[in-house]
Amino acid sequence: RAGASLLVVLNASPYERGKDDVRLELCVRRAREAGAALAYCNMIGGQDELVFDGDSILVSAAGELLARGPQFEEALIVADLELPAAGAEGSAEAPAETAVDAGDGTVITIERVALPAIAVPTLAVAALPTLPMVAMAAAGPFWPRLSDPAEVYAALVTGVRDYVRKNGFCSVILALSGGIDSALTATIAADAIGPDNVHVVLMPSRYSSGHSITDAEDLVKRQGLRERTIPIQSIVDAFQHELGDFPVTGLPAENLQSRVRGVINMALSNAGGHLVLTTGNKSELATGYSTLYGDSAGGFGPIKDVPKTLVWELSIWRNDYAERNGLTPPIPPNSITKPPSAELAPGQLDTDSLPPYDVLDALLDDYVEKDMGSAELIAAGHDPALVERVIRLVDTAEYKRRQYPPGPKISQKNFGRDRRLPITNRWRETPLPLERGTV
Repeated sequence: RAGASLLVVLNASPYERGKDDVRLELCVRRAREAGAALAYCNMIGGQDELVFDGDSILVSAAGELLARGPQFEEALIVADLELPAAGAEGSAEAPAETAVDAGDGTVITIERVALPAIAVPTLAVAALPTLPMVAMAAAGPFWPRLSDPAEVYAALVTGVRDYVRKNGFCSVILALSGGIDSALTATIAADAIGPDNVHVVLMPSRYSSGHSITDAEDLVKRQGLRERTIPIQSIVDAFQHELGDFPVTGLPAENLQSRVRGVINMALSNAGGHLVLTTGNKSELATGYSTLYGDSAGGFGPIKDVPKTLVWELSIWRNDYAERNGLTPPIPPNSITKPPSAELAPGQLDTDSLPPYDVLDALLDDYVEKDMGSAELIAAGHDPALVERVIRLVDTAEYKRRQYPPGPKISQKNFGRDRRLPITNRWRETPLPLERGTV
C-alpha cells in the first residue's frame, strides 16, 4: 500500500543445522507476498549459547535469489537492483504519515521520507582493503555454501571465540586426556583464539594408559599448545588416606579422580586468569555420564550440544581439511580410532555401561530432539529394554545438566535453552525404580 519496492530486514537469526533453506524459503515467500525486493541482513557472532551465522540473502520481488553472503564471516555484499521510481504516494507532496488498514483489525502508520536525488559514485573494490571478502559478478555475488560438518565446526569456533573475547578472557585452559572429546575441544579453541592462548593440562592417574599420554603429547606438538603435566595419583591417595574409616571405592572412587582434576583446573584458572573449558559431549550430558564438580566444572562447554558420533565426524573433517590445505592434521589419528574410555577404572571402556554410540545417538535424537515417547520409540525400531533404560538416564540427569556451563547451540533442541524441564517433578515416561542416586 505504501508503494515500497525494497524491504530491508535487519535480523538476528541464530544458527541451527539445516536452517539455511528455511531462511531462503521464508525470504522468497515474504518478497512475493509484498511484491518488493527483500534484503535480509543477518548478524554474525556468539552470545552465550546462541551463535549467529550471517548468511544474508537478497531476493527480487518475484522471489529470485540475487545475492547471498558468507556464513560465519563479515562481508560487504554488493549487488545492483532495478527498482521503480517512487510514485505519487511517495513524492515530497504526499503526507508525511498515512494510516493504513492492516487487514487484521489493526492500523499501520506509514512514514514517508523524501530523499534528494544525488549521483551515487561507483564503489571501488580496491578502496576496501580491510573487508574480508567482496564479490561482484554479473549474475550477483554468491558465496559458496559450507558443508554440514564445515558449518557446524564454524559455529563452534565462532561461539568459543566470542564467549572468550566478549567476556574479557585472553586464554582458556582444559584437561587433555588423549581422548577424542578433549582433542576436539582443544582444536576448536586453538582455531578460535590461537594455539598460544590454549593451555592444556595432562593429569594422568594409575589407570591412564600409555597411549593416553602419548596421544595428548602428540596433539600438543601438532598444534603448539601450552602444556603442563600434573600427575594426580598422589593427590587421590591423600584424599583416600584422610577419609580413613570412610573408604571410597567403585563409582565414588572414579568420581574422586574426576573431581581432583576439576580442582586443579580451577586452581590454574584462578592463577592464570584462564577460562576453563569443559569437554563433555551431548551424549554424555544426556545420559548423566559426567561428574558434578569434576569434568563438568568450568565456564564454557564447546561441544555440549555435539553428539558423540558427530564429535568423530567433525574430528575427521578437521583433519581432512588440514590435509587438503597442505597442513598437519591437528588431531592424532589414534585419538579418533581408539575405543573411548574415561580411564577411571582398570580396563574401562564407555561400552561397558553404554550401548555403542551410533545406537545411543539415534535413540537420543528421537527422544530429545523429536520428543518421541517410549511407545513411539519402540515403534520406530529401538530396543524396548534400551528405550526404558535410556529414558530413565536422561530424565534423572536433569539436575546435573542444570549445573553444566553454557555451550554453543547447534541443534534445534539443546539442553538448557530449548529443552527446559523442571528438575523436581513426578512425571516419568517409564517407572522410576527406587534406588540410590549417583552424582
